[in-house]
Amino acid sequence: MEIKTAEFASSCVEVAKCPQSDKPEYAFIGRSNVGKSSLINMLTNRKNLAKTSSTPGKTMLINHFMINDAWYLVDLPGYGFAKRSKKEQVGLQNMINNYILGREQMQNLFLLIDSRHEPQPIDISFMEFLGENGIPFSIIFTKTDKLGSMKLQTNVKLYLDKLKETWEELPPYFITSAEKNVGRDELLDYISTINKDYNKNKDEK
Repeated sequence: MEIKTAEFASSCVEVAKCPQSDKPEYAFIGRSNVGKSSLINMLTNRKNLAKTSSTPGKTMLINHFMINDAWYLVDLPGYGFAKRSKKEQVGLQNMINNYILGREQMQNLFLLIDSRHEPQPIDISFMEFLGENGIPFSIIFTKTDKLGSMKLQTNVKLYLDKLKETWEELPPYFITSAEKNVGRDELLDYISTINKDYNKNKDEK
């Protein structure tokens, strides 16, 4: 897939105020400081489409970006909530849950995992939540340029082995680096495939 246009569409606090459209959506989420904004900018080939920050937990809204006038890329607030009050944490959690569980247009949730770290309980718990609710998701391992190939393979295997303890079938996963432009084609091809199925099913209705 070639991305010809990528434009900011909206920022919302409530799912009900998200764009009223039947276009497919692909949401991106991860713990604070996982490299989400950098990955989105790499995917869309836009330097500042998603605002990057040295301060973790910067995204506080559901941000929609229109891609090729055909589908939405959705930037969700991170979980883990760096330096947030209890009230803010509850509010963000509700916002995330309402989108993930209630947004029919969402075709896939991309869960970003920092490849430099071993499996984190908060990430495993979030995946279990997605599985229990039947949410289609894929894993994106980020910041892989920060590791040697052997360490990367080891860390990815640790995650997959951990998931195999409770999952009969593993979700798709991607190896990426925003710095080195790694994984871009694979991710966009994956989205393109889902889009084709979505549009085919829509035409048949």
